[in-house]
Amino acid sequence: MIRFALALCLLAGTAFAQTSPGAPTAQPSAVAPAPKDNAAEGAEILVMLHLPPPHFRADGYGGASYRDDAGRVARQRIAAAVAREYKLELVEDWAMPVVNVDCFRMRVPAGKTAEAVLTALGQDRRVAWAQAIQEFDAQAGPDPLYRVQPAAAPWQLAELRKTTTGRKVLVAVVDSGIESKHPDLEGQVAVEENFVDGQSYTPEMHGTAVAGVIAGRAGNGVGIEGIAPDARLMALRACWQASSATRCNSFTLAKALNFALLHDAQVINMSLSGPQDRLLQQLVDVARARGVRVVGAVDPAKADGGFPANWPGVFAVAADGTPQSALHPLLAPGRDIPTTMPGGRWGMVSGSSYAAAHVSGMLALLGELKPQMAPAQLKESIVLNEGNAPLTGIDLCATIMRIIGKCSCACQSSSVNRYVRSP
Repeated sequence: MIRFALALCLLAGTAFAQTSPGAPTAQPSAVAPAPKDNAAEGAEILVMLHLPPPHFRADGYGGASYRDDAGRVARQRIAAAVAREYKLELVEDWAMPVVNVDCFRMRVPAGKTAEAVLTALGQDRRVAWAQAIQEFDAQAGPDPLYRVQPAAAPWQLAELRKTTTGRKVLVAVVDSGIESKHPDLEGQVAVEENFVDGQSYTPEMHGTAVAGVIAGRAGNGVGIEGIAPDARLMALRACWQASSATRCNSFTLAKALNFALLHDAQVINMSLSGPQDRLLQQLVDVARARGVRVVGAVDPAKADGGFPANWPGVFAVAADGTPQSALHPLLAPGRDIPTTMPGGRWGMVSGSSYAAAHVSGMLALLGELKPQMAPAQLKESIVLNEGNAPLTGIDLCATIMRIIGKCSCACQSSSVNRYVRSP
């Protein structure tokens, strides 16, 4: 399969010695089989068949598995016929009604290449489209540790708590597993689903760290406070930890996005980056059309920031101090961030993944205040700190003042006129 590095990003694996009494010991994550190159034999592909238009669906679609629609048997027959004709192995399918397709995962046998099969399927009228399953990897790296929360003072979080805490805003964290029993996350996870084939749900570092930044509990006397401590999380495991890396692919991510959209997520955090992907693009487009705020982490190694950060309507986020690029991302704290770790622990992390988590938390705060505000309008209303060009960082107090006309924290009125527009 096509492999690429993601910005899930630069996780510093050192954990604080602080552990809650009776906290579970972190278990090693299952390692998924090594992905295969899409040009090689034995690769896997996704074959999309059309679902009927919504007004023709007498049965509806619901639940986590979407196995109750009456047309599934007919589509399975078509998929089986396609598999036989192209000598493919039919592995599984997953209906994705938000983009009107049933997605079939098929394996290319020895003696064939994915490119040749995809070219042939592109001419088959039974097939909406076919594509490779693309692999996603996270990269880890060291950074100095400091027991501080970089957003606390500049974002005036203590004062902002008087105005908004993200109450009842549902944030989908499309990531690796989240430890929902962590002392700073217990009670914060409303939904927990696993979309990684062949593995049970397990707490993992990256997802747990991202979740803590967004919605870690406040006022419980231990650990950290999330940006939006009263938001509720959808823990959608679409990535898995493999040794020091965290990986995802087109199929697992698509299943998680489809679930988030069917279950009314208001913010979707995607602390990842990779190549353009047609299925994922369509799902992100549906999210944007429904007013869902999608946050993507910028990959600093890619000139265009990578997908989904570079896709229209996505809130692209990079770690503060990152050199400016043509993408003009929002900059948020992304260095030496204390957050939650598996095993009831806390640790320091760095990278654009955690900058994106800060912005997802911020959008949950704003979502409590202005739930119906269109994402494009909200994006244009974000105020940047004044300073030497280029401007860096978000002035959250001024952003709230701009949106609702008042704020419980202190900000200069002149800064309200400085805001970022969509690139």
